[in-house]
Amino acid sequence: MPAETTTTAPQNPLALLRQLEWRVRHAVENVLSGEYRSTFRGRGMEFDQVVKYEFGDDVRDIDWNVTARLGEAYRKKFVEEREVTLLLVFEDSPSLLFGSGAQSKREALLELAGLVMLLGAVNRDRVGFVHAAPGGNLVREPVRGRGAILHAAATLLGRPAPAPTDHAPEIPWRFLARAAPKHSVFLWLGDFPPRVEPEGWAVLQRRYQTMGFRVDDPWERALPAQESFAAYDPAAGRLVTLDGSSAERAAHAAWVAEREAAWQTLFPDRLSRLVVDTGQNRLDALVRFFHARMRPRSGR
Repeated sequence: MPAETTTTAPQNPLALLRQLEWRVRHAVENVLSGEYRSTFRGRGMEFDQVVKYEFGDDVRDIDWNVTARLGEAYRKKFVEEREVTLLLVFEDSPSLLFGSGAQSKREALLELAGLVMLLGAVNRDRVGFVHAAPGGNLVREPVRGRGAILHAAATLLGRPAPAPTDHAPEIPWRFLARAAPKHSVFLWLGDFPPRVEPEGWAVLQRRYQTMGFRVDDPWERALPAQESFAAYDPAAGRLVTLDGSSAERAAHAAWVAEREAAWQTLFPDRLSRLVVDTGQNRLDALVRFFHARMRPRSGR
């Protein structure tokens, strides 16, 4: 078995989040600047008023004349500017328990979810989540404020993992269609096996800014080089032995291609989907993701 599976919750998720929080603040202050906020919130064309510049605002909106006259930073506010609401859907399937290295896909994906929620807290957004698990769903409505969002993130990270023999969770799609205001950011985190598009997905894409985040294990991209090895398959719920035959490798390649096709069908815009390796720095991946999303805007 390549990695140990567990059904227990992470140790002290609140302490983990506080360790991540200073990294997030550093990234926002020194790397992302206004890019995170501008990625989700369109800059309106109609000027509304001048307001005090606050941490996380887009520096391009600073009104330098007013700033020079009053001695502190002020920015222009536009009519179309609106508050960002982030709604995370964490699909906690048994297949996430897999891990060929030191960390399972589930642990890496939970950290990614926590980082996104902390980004929302730093930027004064509203953040909520739906934890879809085999045993039932947990919903936390979007809230604002560091303390409330930190508590919500700790609740998500503290949820017990599904058992390897559990069935796949059922995501409440009809509920999600009205779970957040229009134009909210809808972030789906999961394993994304090959499957048909969920019923009502087109409605969600029209209502929200939809994005998908996935974590891959190196063994998913390429089978190990050794000729024969045993591994636990959480999706099938049994131990399997792979002999490294050409037929097995061909079947694996076909599965990878089918999975990628389904993934790109759900999120056709390449800037709406993010794939992170279990050994990759998740915050660095997020920074690159937001930088990439800003390039088309900056070129307009």
